[in-house]
Amino acid sequence: MSVTLETDEHKALREAVAALGRRHGRTFDREALWQEAAKLGYLGVNLPEEYGGGGGGISELSIVLEELATAGCPLMLMVVSPAICGTVIARFGTEEQKREWLPGLADGTRTMAFGITEPDAGSNSHRITTTARRDPDTGDWILTGRKVFISGVDIADATLIVGRTADARTGNLKPCLFIVPRDAEGFQRTRIDMELNAAEKQFELVLDDVRLPADALVGDEDAGLLQLFAGLNPERIMTAAFAIGMGRFALNRAIEYARERTVWKTPIGAHQAIAHPLAQAHIELELARLMMQKAAHLYDAGDDIGAGEAANMAKYAAAEACVKAVDQSVHTLGGNGLTREFGLAQLITAARVSRIAPVSREMILNYVSHQTLGLPKSY
Repeated sequence: MSVTLETDEHKALREAVAALGRRHGRTFDREALWQEAAKLGYLGVNLPEEYGGGGGGISELSIVLEELATAGCPLMLMVVSPAICGTVIARFGTEEQKREWLPGLADGTRTMAFGITEPDAGSNSHRITTTARRDPDTGDWILTGRKVFISGVDIADATLIVGRTADARTGNLKPCLFIVPRDAEGFQRTRIDMELNAAEKQFELVLDDVRLPADALVGDEDAGLLQLFAGLNPERIMTAAFAIGMGRFALNRAIEYARERTVWKTPIGAHQAIAHPLAQAHIELELARLMMQKAAHLYDAGDDIGAGEAANMAKYAAAEACVKAVDQSVHTLGGNGLTREFGLAQLITAARVSRIAPVSREMILNYVSHQTLGLPKSY
């Protein structure tokens, strides 16, 4: 039995979501699961009660995603729609934006994608070239730029786009967030041909003088990175939840197989060459979960600086533990680990996504080197 630092309410939520995941399993229908999870209040568990949410935080939402991933049926749009976009709007949106978007994000009837990555500004948000300028006559915003590797744009009602505006005093560009409707004129998308098998597709976006009303801006034009990282920290925590759940799914399959598969006199799980790597994978997943819980707790408590460090560490630890758990699980099953029956082979690629997105392991190591250890930068 896993020992966690969770409340009784968290444990009850975990058990309930796990039961939902088992009912759907790895052959799940994404839309059907999305609707049922929404009906049960799981999709909006982190959003304010006054706007139809559960009144919880990222702690609760990460439990939902982890348990669905453990059952083999993760809803990746949860990372983007309620976690990033819902959190940003709840914290910084106007009352009108909250009333318009949060109830739909909470009950699953509306979804929102998130657009930050650009072809020439992957990990360097300071190089974002998507710009937003005001029309002096109407007050509208006009967005121009490109984005790449943006998930779920084809099914989302809108995309929360990270652009940059010019500071009137200094002329320096600063990041700002804009809600861009899917059908906005000049908002074009092209699907990227991915070998990764996932329900949510990846797109390249072109914003060709997309005109938006003044109230499309989310939050304060001068807040800059504060608002941006209010969404990126939950993204890292939720990515950790996804990775931990994926690793647990793989490990559970391997443990079950190792208990039953008998080649000589005893099941293969009796041999330390099989048992010890699986035990090590379990330990590392549990350690990653503790860091994820710490990050979620700090974020929900309003400690953005502490949460930033912990969220990066949690994402790093979870990704490494996930890759190791998946690899060891495939090796445990041997040839069966590559069959469709057991559902592990596709995780070999999927597990590595958690290492490179939404931020690479190397950039996390840079963050810890500079921010935590106080070492000088090389860039």
